[in-house]
Amino acid sequence: MHVIVWEFEPQAGQEREFERIYAADGDWAALFRRSPEFQGTELLRPRAGRRYLTIDRWTSAEAFVAFRDRWQANYEALDRACEALTAYEALVGRFESSTE
Repeated sequence: MHVIVWEFEPQAGQEREFERIYAADGDWAALFRRSPEFQGTELLRPRAGRRYLTIDRWTSAEAFVAFRDRWQANYEALDRACEALTAYEALVGRFESSTE
């Protein structure tokens, strides 16, 4: 399994909308579900502070690349629409599960 982890800090006052869009049943997950290779998204909310993590799971790195190639315009449009929600965004990394 291929895992992609992102770190975010929502803009002050945008936390609810950020959580709605980035949740397991949010707009990003809805887009990702267009691929049968998508395995799910998890949004981790901070106990303290303002940094959130998202964990996106795919069957393989190649599956994610194929998804991005196929749905690039939709991905970029949603990414642009979400820019105003975040003060900070960074890719933490791409990982392979050792439980396979």
